[in-house]
Amino acid sequence: MFKKILNGLIDQPLFTSLFVTDFFILLFHRPPFLFSLVMLGALMAMCMYFGQKLALFKI
Repeated sequence: MFKKILNGLIDQPLFTSLFVTDFFILLFHRPPFLFSLVMLGALMAMCMYFGQKLALFKI
């Protein structure tokens, strides 16, 4: 499962770099409130995209 996640992230380098930078900016830096809401929304959208793209638990 971990290998499938890494392969999915390597296949999408632009989204992966945006996801990682957005996550670490929100984690270690305090942007203004409205900007952080926009960044959090973008982070959730990328999480949903990666979750749909990887589909780890196909039944």
